[in-house]
Amino acid sequence: MSIHRIPVNKLSPDALQGVIEEFISRDGTDYGEMEVSPETIFRHVKQKLESGSAVLIFDDEAETTNIFLANDPMLRKLDA
Repeated sequence: MSIHRIPVNKLSPDALQGVIEEFISRDGTDYGEMEVSPETIFRHVKQKLESGSAVLIFDDEAETTNIFLANDPMLRKLDA
């Protein structure tokens, strides 16, 4: 399979910061009508990753990294 979970503790602090910053800068990752600072969003995403309520996914074929909530139905395919 070309999609893998990446344990957050396997990344250096700089690499984790880069992944999170790239993720939150994408179109469609805003918080809607409520204005939230990038720093707040960064802390929120990092906390979810560190607590295990979100997971880091790497797709070998697309060479992309993404972040999903741990209970996302899409992740069940990885466990199958």
